[in-house]
Amino acid sequence: MSGHQAQQTIHVGGEWRAAASGATRDILDPADAKTFAVVAEGGVPDTDAAVEAARRAFDHGEWPHTPVTERAALLRRVADLLVRDREPLGLLESRDAGKTLEEGRVDIDCVADAFRYFADLVVGEGGGRVVDAGSDDIHSVVVHEPVGVCAMITPWNYPLLQASWKVAPALAAGNTFVIKPSEITPLTTVALIELLVEAGLPEGVANIVTGPGHSVGARLAEHPDVDLVSFTGGLVSGTKVAQAAAVTVKKVALELGGKNPNVVFADACATEEGFDTAVDQALNAAFIHSGQVCSAGSRLIIEESVRERFVAELARRAERIRLGRGTEDGVECGPLVSAEQREKTEPYIAAALAEGALPRAGLAR
Repeated sequence: MSGHQAQQTIHVGGEWRAAASGATRDILDPADAKTFAVVAEGGVPDTDAAVEAARRAFDHGEWPHTPVTERAALLRRVADLLVRDREPLGLLESRDAGKTLEEGRVDIDCVADAFRYFADLVVGEGGGRVVDAGSDDIHSVVVHEPVGVCAMITPWNYPLLQASWKVAPALAAGNTFVIKPSEITPLTTVALIELLVEAGLPEGVANIVTGPGHSVGARLAEHPDVDLVSFTGGLVSGTKVAQAAAVTVKKVALELGGKNPNVVFADACATEEGFDTAVDQALNAAFIHSGQVCSAGSRLIIEESVRERFVAELARRAERIRLGRGTEDGVECGPLVSAEQREKTEPYIAAALAEGALPRAGLAR
């Protein structure tokens, strides 16, 4: 965040501003819980202003009518800017979310790839798809049009990557949007809006409101001038978004949590190379970004004949993972993103132990 004062993290109609209420939120470093940034704590008035700007830009602005090739060119310019700023953005993502610096850098690479992908995809769209209507007297063509104002609500575990998967296709298709990043990891999404402005996106097309889900997110889901709401997060919040959106019959996209098994059969471990690969992948699936991944391999199912050997080696390698601040050299696993997340996690460990689980790594054995 370089182009405006830190607490002016709400972008509406081309203008950076503080929250209408003047409220702010401290952004904490997950490694030590110390404040390292301050953002605006937006609310319903800020959200209404952002939606109004996006609505005006869609109904009366140029972006929905901009030729596809020009929209794609802007997305590619954004990708180039992301590559240019890979190091500071990777560092910001690492410090904001607690992940390792290498993970932060890889995330920025993936974000740039997403913008290029959707630029290529939209250019490859034809002028329409002819559909057989069952009669020579009827000419039927399916065409793609922008849906309108999109509301985007993103999670804390992959802040910028999750934002890119919503922002890039929305812009490629000619939509306008209001995005609400997670209130605990908003910084790289704010930086993305800065890059969109630098790339030449017209005023009002991209809007951001930093603030909590119970006010900003809830208002976006219910707002009558929002045409589509895209939410990534937990089941409980996703249910509330769907219920709020149903009143105005919005289009809704929900990406909710998962519980994923990693299954290992004995034949996969028949050779040393196969065994080593299976253990390595199981370890990576469980511990990348401290396990804070919706597709994490949170359950491991192993064929009985190789179970003990596999678990022993997995535990041995888990003990060797270097924990610490994600920005430090050599650290392989950073902290959980927040104290709240830790408090949600610890009862699961206690419950497993109470049910008879045997600790093999990490706890006093």
